[in-house]
Amino acid sequence: MILIGQYDSSFVRRVGIALRIYDLAFEHRPWSVFGDGERVRAFNPLMRVPTLVLDDGDVLVDSHSILDYLDGLVAPERRLFPQGEPERRRAIKVAALATGLADKGVSLFYEVRLHEPISEAWAGRLRSQIKATLTTLEHDRALSEGPWFGKRIGHSDIAVACAWRHVSEAHPGLIDPGEYPSLSAHSRRMEALPVFQEISQPFIPPA
Repeated sequence: MILIGQYDSSFVRRVGIALRIYDLAFEHRPWSVFGDGERVRAFNPLMRVPTLVLDDGDVLVDSHSILDYLDGLVAPERRLFPQGEPERRRAIKVAALATGLADKGVSLFYEVRLHEPISEAWAGRLRSQIKATLTTLEHDRALSEGPWFGKRIGHSDIAVACAWRHVSEAHPGLIDPGEYPSLSAHSRRMEALPVFQEISQPFIPPA
C-alpha cells in the first residue's frame, strides 16, 4: 500500500499511526496538495490527503473510509474502535469531534493565510467552533484516566492527539493548554509514544 500525504496533516498522521499499530506494510509518499498537487491528482481527483493506494491499484480517498478498510484487515480484537456498544458509539463520536476540530483548524488557516481580505466574521465563527469542541472533548476526557476507551489506545485517542497538535502548530496561541488540562495531558502522553514520534512532522505552512 502507498500512503500519500504529509504527516503534518492530522488526517494523514492518524492513518499512518494506525498502519504502524496494525503492522501493515506501506510506502509513504509525503506529497503536499500545494507543491505536489498534480501528483496527488493522478491518484485522487479531489486533490486531498490522505490518499491510500491499495496493492490491487484501487484508491481510497478519505481518512474515515481508509481506517474503516484497515480495521477490516485485522482481527476484531485488534481493531482500534471498541466492538461493543455503547463504547463503540461513544468512541466514534469522540473521533468525529476530533476530526471536525482538525477540519475547522484547516479552514481557519486557509481563511487567515490564503484569503484577502480576511472575513473576520467567518474566522471568528471558526475559532468559536474550535473552542467549543475543545471544551466538549475536555469534559469527556476528564471522566477517565489512561486510554479513552478500554485498556489500550484507539482511534479516538489518536484522532484527538493529532488534531490537538495540528491546530496548536497551525494557530500558535489559539489553544491555551491551561484551559484544557485533560486534553493537554492526553496529548503529551500520546506524543511520548514511539509510534507518535515515528509518524510525525512539524507543521509546514503551504508556500
